[in-house]
Amino acid sequence: MYNRRILRPAFAICVLVSQWSCTYVSNGEKASTESSSLEEEDVPKESKSINVILMIGDGMGLTQITAGWIAKRDALNLERCPVIGLSKTNSSSNLITDSAAGATAFSTGKKTYNGAIGVNPDTVAQPTILEIAEKNGIATGLVATSSITHATPASFIAHQPSRLLDEAIAADFLKTDIDVFIGGGKKFFELRTDHANLLTQLKEKGYAIANGVEEIGLVKTGKLAGFIADEQPLRFSEGRGAILTTASLKALELLDQNDKGFFLMIEGSQIDWGGHANDSQYIIDEMIDFDNAVGQVLDFAAKDGNTLVIITADHETGGYGINAADDDGTIVGGFTTDYHTATMVPVFAYGPGAEAFAGMYHNTEIFHKMLAAFSIRLPVNSAPKQVEIQ
Repeated sequence: MYNRRILRPAFAICVLVSQWSCTYVSNGEKASTESSSLEEEDVPKESKSINVILMIGDGMGLTQITAGWIAKRDALNLERCPVIGLSKTNSSSNLITDSAAGATAFSTGKKTYNGAIGVNPDTVAQPTILEIAEKNGIATGLVATSSITHATPASFIAHQPSRLLDEAIAADFLKTDIDVFIGGGKKFFELRTDHANLLTQLKEKGYAIANGVEEIGLVKTGKLAGFIADEQPLRFSEGRGAILTTASLKALELLDQNDKGFFLMIEGSQIDWGGHANDSQYIIDEMIDFDNAVGQVLDFAAKDGNTLVIITADHETGGYGINAADDDGTIVGGFTTDYHTATMVPVFAYGPGAEAFAGMYHNTEIFHKMLAAFSIRLPVNSAPKQVEIQ
């Protein structure tokens, strides 16, 4: 097998570029405009989808994916996706993005500063794909292996100047009609400094409040607020189990009951945490767990025939490299940092409209491509409210 030798690449991506500059801009609007986006006429008119599932492997670069493949010693479910692109991840404030700015780029189509949740560089709230879907009668959901108020899921539903405002982010959930959300962070809804009990308010809005996998599994219809931890869920190796797959399937079961389709964001949150810890095994465990969820989602999409699945990352974490591996798939890895890097990340797509995700583009384009899949056009001029910095 590998015999601790340096591995030959399993695959290569060949891109011909006539001219490219590695600069970033501080103006979010300009960054989005300068991205190599597909013009509207380039998007096939017949490629429409009523279900869109965005799966985010937080911190998942090509090396994290490769590590999962080596350790699994079998093909990854990601390999079932026929379309692959590359996403440029810089934020408006830095070449190296954080998860808040990265997810806000996905959710709003706008570059913003690191730490921003659903707002532009001037802290003005921007409509998210989840909110836009709601207004068009499309069911919506969020699933994460972090607190549901953490940077990535928060950026799809909240509008706050800082990712650190978990309680304010939790309160923003009450301002939407999201159908399903499953993750950690129950304490930000219940044990709050303002003494408000948002769980009571969620019940009044018709949500079933479920604690743990068993209770989540009992909910068969209606709205669901599912909690898998008071704050941050356990890592996979500490006994979290296949909660990501189970929660994703439950969200699909509930959202698919809507005749007008659905939007679902699923995050494998802790691939990133393994990178921050410079822990190869942590990365591998979380990567394989995420890929298992990918497999179930792709099975759903294949059976449904009208579901677009996009799988990508907000950024790479750790500057992760693989130097060798043992016969049993044990990896000898190395890291250049305990933070994020500026490297581009892959975008995988499956289902109707997947071809629009080929190529190289800014992360903001994922928002526009998802809207195109829904056949939704935004008004040219909108005036979202100002969000005051707390």
